[in-house]
Amino acid sequence: MATRAKSRNAPTGPSPFALAEKQPLAPEKFADPAVTVDGSARASVPLDRLETLWLNTGTLCNLSCVSCYIASSPTNDALVYLTAEEAARFYDEIEADGFDTREIGFTGGEPFMNPHFMAMLEDALARGFEALVLTNAMKPMRRHEGALLALKERFGSKFTLRVSIDHHTQAVHEGERGPNSWAPMIEGLQWLSAYGFSIAAAGRGLAGESMAEARTGYAALFDREGIAIDATDPARLVLFPEMDDTADVPEITEACWGILGKSPSDVMCSNSRMVVHRKGEDEARVVACTLLPYDPQFDLGATLAEADQPVPLNHPHCARFCVLGGASCSA
Repeated sequence: MATRAKSRNAPTGPSPFALAEKQPLAPEKFADPAVTVDGSARASVPLDRLETLWLNTGTLCNLSCVSCYIASSPTNDALVYLTAEEAARFYDEIEADGFDTREIGFTGGEPFMNPHFMAMLEDALARGFEALVLTNAMKPMRRHEGALLALKERFGSKFTLRVSIDHHTQAVHEGERGPNSWAPMIEGLQWLSAYGFSIAAAGRGLAGESMAEARTGYAALFDREGIAIDATDPARLVLFPEMDDTADVPEITEACWGILGKSPSDVMCSNSRMVVHRKGEDEARVVACTLLPYDPQFDLGATLAEADQPVPLNHPHCARFCVLGGASCSA
């Protein structure tokens, strides 16, 4: 795992989202991709359809958050900037091989820090894809206001900007993202809202706060700040479960699908993949999902065709975030 560097605005102390009184994960869990610790057949998920292709634009970010799952920071380039040419290679493969891909998702780091980002976003939209951009809506995004307005004029609501708001209160948000990170984010959201962009927000569940309470809090925030997001719409306000790969969580067996009343097609890796370019590697590669860019067991190859293979659910994130948490990074 890449190391996390501190920025001048980096928060100190534990994350406000830390799991309380967690039991440590037993080291023998998630050791074998084929079987769980009790010898049961581990669940795996085939790729039903490539509905969303995520492009990780790089791990560099203007913030250094306490519990960033990908360790983004102003100095971490473990995932180097993806280029427009690399993105185009995967767009070309989608078109040539007939993948039924609806959406291109852009994540980081902060995508707007990548000097190639606007070109790869425009290319995706011009080819007819929808686009979802994950951003903190701060200064890197604001530098591209003119270009964003031009894209909106051409493509309208074909692209959505989803802004990270860790909590509906400034104190908790800045406890995670650092001092002076709240006001610029709110101002960026207000700008997007005022100009009629398709916007969404992403928050996280806080221990002791129900989903209903969280949505009520976000609704009050959006109303107070004049931000046109419907907090009752789960596609417009996405609330993610907390991730901690050191805390205990059950492994997912094949029998769990029936026990939980779920299907492999409910899980994110049944309909998406992510492109990353790791520092020191010659080319961009495809990984199983947005949450696991560094783990070699989830590296599926250099092409989308190679990545069309089942994914064993052999990581705590697979259980906590996707199966038990029911979460997905896509819209």
